[in-house]
Amino acid sequence: MDSLYGIFLYAIYLLTMGGIYAVLVMGLNIQWGFTGLFNAGIAGFFAVGAYTSAIISTASSGRHLGGLSLPLWASLPGAMIASALIAWAVAWICIRLRSDYLAIATLGIAEILRLVLKNEDWATNGARGISRIPKPFEDLPEPWNQIAMLLLVLAILLVLYLLLERARRAPWGRVMTAIRENEAAARAAGKNVEGFRIEAFVLGGALMGLGGALMAHHVKFIDPNMAEPLSTTFIVWVMLIIGGSGNNKGALFGAFLVWTLWSTSEIVTTRLPAEWELKSAYLRFFLVGLALQIILQRYPAGILKEHRPIGK
Repeated sequence: MDSLYGIFLYAIYLLTMGGIYAVLVMGLNIQWGFTGLFNAGIAGFFAVGAYTSAIISTASSGRHLGGLSLPLWASLPGAMIASALIAWAVAWICIRLRSDYLAIATLGIAEILRLVLKNEDWATNGARGISRIPKPFEDLPEPWNQIAMLLLVLAILLVLYLLLERARRAPWGRVMTAIRENEAAARAAGKNVEGFRIEAFVLGGALMGLGGALMAHHVKFIDPNMAEPLSTTFIVWVMLIIGGSGNNKGALFGAFLVWTLWSTSEIVTTRLPAEWELKSAYLRFFLVGLALQIILQRYPAGILKEHRPIGK
C-alpha cells in the first residue's frame, strides 16, 4: 500500500513539473514555432521570473530583497512583467539579427543575467539562493496540497493553451507564420515585421518568466544553478522539437513526454555502479539527446507536426 501511495505522489510530481515545463515550451513556441525567432536564452527569462516572484512573495530577510509577502496573484504577474520588460529590452537591441546570430546574442544575454543574479548578493543572496518561498496550498494536508498545486498548474496551462490557440488561428497568428516563412513577402504586404517580431519575443519571454515563477513556488527555492542552460534552455528546445514546433498541442505533448523521459532516466542512472555516479547527470543528457535523434528520424517535423489554419 505504501508503494502505491509513493507511486501516486510521484505521478503528481511528474505531472506538475511537466506542466511547468509546458509553460516554458509554450513561450518558446510563440517565438520559434510561430515567428521563427531563435531564442537560446530561455534560462535568462526563467531566472528573472523565478527571482522576481521569490522577492515579491517572500517574508522580510536581511539576506536578499523582499519582505513584501504578497500572495500568488501578485507574484506571478510581477514575474511575467519583469521578464517581459527584459525581453523587450533584448528584442529592441537584437530583433533585427537573424537565426544563429540571434541565438548567440540571446545566449550571451542569458548568461549575463545569470551571473548578475549569482553575484549581486544584496538582491538575490548570490550563489546561496532564496529559500522559504511560499508554496500555494502548502497548509493543506498531504496529498491534497500536492493535488491542489497540480490543478493550479494545469488550470494555468489550459488558459494559456486556449488563448494561444485562438491567437494562432487569428490574423495575428497568420501574420506571424507569414513572417516566419517569407519575411520579405510579409514586409511587401505592408506588415510591420519588426513590430510583430518584438511582440512575439516579449510574449514568449513573459511566459518563460511565468514558468520560472511557478518553478520557484513549487520547489520553494531558487538559486543560479537552476538556470543553467543545459537544465532549462536545452531541455525546453528538445521538448518543442520532439512535440512539434508551431503546434500548441505538440508543445504540450513534447513537454510531458520529454520530462517523463528525463525524470524516469534518473531511476536508471541511480542503479549504475558507483564509479558512474558523477557521470550520471551527463548520461541523462545523452539519453535525452539519443531519444531526440531516434524520434526525429521517424518524425522530422515532430510527433505532432504543425497544421496551418486556412484563412478566409
